[in-house]
Amino acid sequence: MFDKILIANRGEIACRVIKSARAMGIKTVAIYSDADAQALHVKMADEAVHIGPSPANQSYIVIEKVMQAIRKVGAQAVHPGYGFLSENSLFAKALEAEGVVFIGPPAHAIENMGDKITSKKLAQEAGVNTVPGYMGVISDADEAVKISNEVGYPVMLKASAGGGGKGMRIAWNDAEAREGFQSSKNEAANSFGDDRIFIEKFVIQPRHIEIQVLADNHGNCIYLNERECSIQRRNQKVIEEAPSPFLLPEVRKAMGEQSCALAQAVGYTSAGTVEFIVDREQNFYFLEMNTRLQVEHPVTELITGVDLVEQMIRVANGEKLSLTQDEVQINGWAMECRLYAEDPYRGFLPSIGRLTRYRPPVESQNATTIVRNDTGVFEGGEISIFYDPMIAKLCTWAPDRAAAIAEMRNALDTFEVEGIGHNIPFLSAVMDHPKFCAGTITTAFIEEEYPDGFEGVQLSSETLKVVAACTAAMYRLGEIRRTRVSGRMDNHERRVRDDWVVSLQGHDFPVVISADPNGSTVRFEKGNHRVASDWTPGKSIAVMNVDGTDIALKVEKCTSGFRIRFRGANMRVTVRSPRQAELAKLMIEKTPPDTSNLLLCPMPGLIVKVEVSIGDEVQEGQSLCTIEAMKMENILRAEKKSIVTKIHATAGDSLAVDAVIMEFE
Repeated sequence: MFDKILIANRGEIACRVIKSARAMGIKTVAIYSDADAQALHVKMADEAVHIGPSPANQSYIVIEKVMQAIRKVGAQAVHPGYGFLSENSLFAKALEAEGVVFIGPPAHAIENMGDKITSKKLAQEAGVNTVPGYMGVISDADEAVKISNEVGYPVMLKASAGGGGKGMRIAWNDAEAREGFQSSKNEAANSFGDDRIFIEKFVIQPRHIEIQVLADNHGNCIYLNERECSIQRRNQKVIEEAPSPFLLPEVRKAMGEQSCALAQAVGYTSAGTVEFIVDREQNFYFLEMNTRLQVEHPVTELITGVDLVEQMIRVANGEKLSLTQDEVQINGWAMECRLYAEDPYRGFLPSIGRLTRYRPPVESQNATTIVRNDTGVFEGGEISIFYDPMIAKLCTWAPDRAAAIAEMRNALDTFEVEGIGHNIPFLSAVMDHPKFCAGTITTAFIEEEYPDGFEGVQLSSETLKVVAACTAAMYRLGEIRRTRVSGRMDNHERRVRDDWVVSLQGHDFPVVISADPNGSTVRFEKGNHRVASDWTPGKSIAVMNVDGTDIALKVEKCTSGFRIRFRGANMRVTVRSPRQAELAKLMIEKTPPDTSNLLLCPMPGLIVKVEVSIGDEVQEGQSLCTIEAMKMENILRAEKKSIVTKIHATAGDSLAVDAVIMEFE
């Protein structure tokens, strides 16, 4: 077995590899850029080597810099993680030339299957059903438009060397094909150092299901069931689960056997993933093979009990697979939510900054539930502009799907993240969505269910009453504490009232509280709730027992109440006396300033291009400028016909959120 391995990656996947290597008694070496000098993977590894400036194209994806680090520490093997150099055959060949083991497939397999164009051609030759498209390299935007018309809109423009949703665009017409081609090309060049683009037919309302394969150097290949990855945004997976709630056993078997046959046909070894789209009739079509470990591998590990990273290391060491296909089972159900540094209320645009608070739910494991959090950050750490915005992968397991979802709801409610924008409210909303709970989802789920973007969750009246009961009891507890403050004036005894009016999400609930040593009974005009908790003022998480059921509220004190986060809702809850509530209705509502004549920067990022000049007349939908952040290009467009009067930023400027880019007449 290896004594020392270098991890050619960063963030949570580097931390994940370190954990398995440590359990196997293998020393690890981290590499890091300027931006990652204090990163968690650097702190966790036994050794760390600095490899260059912050941008990935000057550090993590520069093969020679990684090779220099390997030589410096004398690593015997390299785990590439995913992204960066994980599917770069030149890197695998460079390692082979140095006599260093690549913990992944052989270079020829990466070339054959890692390249999206080549893999499709090989799949077609092998008689595998593939999505119609053009597999050749496209030279320019005009050719992209011509091919798109031949294939038939809508089409998907994809980076040949891509992955992780980078370098991908959907086009519904010529203009979008032309624009998408250039953006995909730029993203691909920046993220992978390869700007080749191909086009395929975009299948409407598909499900995205992938098969995990594992192969050794002795001719053995098995599949570890499937993962459902249909909850996507911008072709980036957001929520995954295993197994799929949709797939029939016979279809699972056919997909698995086909995946293994394809892997063996190209001499594949190590862990890999064969991706399919599946229509409503359960016809499946090969999309691509990812010749690496997948981001969503934990859900497979949770239902099979197989440590995929460990298996990759053992295969690279020349060992045979320790299990056969007959031994692969499906035990229970697993969910994974990707926690991203992005603002769901701003169209999920990236967010950067310092994690002033980062308290994930406690990882646990017992016979009925598992909570697992794969992360690469820590409280006080910084989320930079240079890399992927993923903070953590929160996973839960339970004996069945409904229980796994319920456990995920509770885990999300207790996950504390402050200092940056994050998508926890959105993840919570999905966990409660009727379509998701029923398993009737497609890859268009987010676009269909949130066509105008995510604006938070409006809780039902009954749920609001539960939150109102909790906050009333909490507020009363705070009032009691205030009465006990010493040093007050004599003859000014303060009494805590029992009647309050709780206001939240446009609803007013008059309540009367009857307290006793074991809790409080909160009475409404219709019905009541029994509330018990050990919460005390100052705690940011309130675990409340309401009528015998435990719930978790994220709590932040504010004037006359609390800011509460619960089940995707982020709301201000006020608790007032009846007279105060009466007077509050007479207060004038404060309106935000008018910014309709300004183009504001929606996220921290770099201005790539400004496409208009002062005095230009712009039309609705016209492209104004392009901003790049976290390896994603975003085109800002005019909302209405207008004339540009001022431009405050030029190409190359780094802007903060809400910085003024230009003004209009």
